[in-house]
Amino acid sequence: MTDDPRDEDEAARPVVASFRPVGPGAPWRWLRRGWWDYRRAPALSLLFGGVIMVVSLVVTALAWQLGRFALLAALLSGFVFIAPLLAVGLYSVSRALETGRRPRLVDSFVLARRVAGQAGVFALAQLVILLLWSRAGMMVNVFFPMQPDNWRALLEFLLIGSAVGSLFAALTFASTAFSLPMIADREVDMITACLSSIQAVLRNKPAMLVWAGLIVMLTALGFATAFIGLVVVMPWLAYAAWHGYREVIDASAWPSLDQAPSGIRVR
Repeated sequence: MTDDPRDEDEAARPVVASFRPVGPGAPWRWLRRGWWDYRRAPALSLLFGGVIMVVSLVVTALAWQLGRFALLAALLSGFVFIAPLLAVGLYSVSRALETGRRPRLVDSFVLARRVAGQAGVFALAQLVILLLWSRAGMMVNVFFPMQPDNWRALLEFLLIGSAVGSLFAALTFASTAFSLPMIADREVDMITACLSSIQAVLRNKPAMLVWAGLIVMLTALGFATAFIGLVVVMPWLAYAAWHGYREVIDASAWPSLDQAPSGIRVR
């Protein structure tokens, strides 16, 4: 038994956040709002975009030159842990603009440090998925070896490999679509945020298929421009993801990070 009112509040909260249904055109609206945020905070957007571009270039260059799987895995693992903090820093920009405040780099660092523990849990989960995905690809190659001279075997390899990869990609997308913006906004644990994200994605399939397609298209465009386009694309997508979260997820059952005590209590 405890007299702490926060324990009573936590007990009354739902397992996952409720969601709002949106139409297939919603992702375009998120992009418009995200672009507006980019234009209102160009300096911070270019700074974060530049960091993302440099990190991507370094990982790609080292992987290309050294070609060692262990090194590439280590580099990707490091990037998986850095990426959530960069994303949270970008969400801080949209969060500030939404409340009428001037975005500051120091606020992005403060928010990233405050949610670092939950972002670490998120990164570990994504790393596990990445490793399982890699292992599944190896198993497909073992049981269905690619034979360039055998069109039937090649077709089986491509179809089964694509199906397995699609499952992991769908799981990754569903769990990440709204979870990071949620922990950047509310005092919530990452498991709840991921489950809330998965539920919202599954209940808004047409809109989320459009959103996934836009992410792939814009990211590919960023890579196709020798990574220069990432300076614009990645912050833009982060801002758009924030607006998507705000439109789809109702996280009012959890206290805002502006009013909540620092840190997430684990019981």
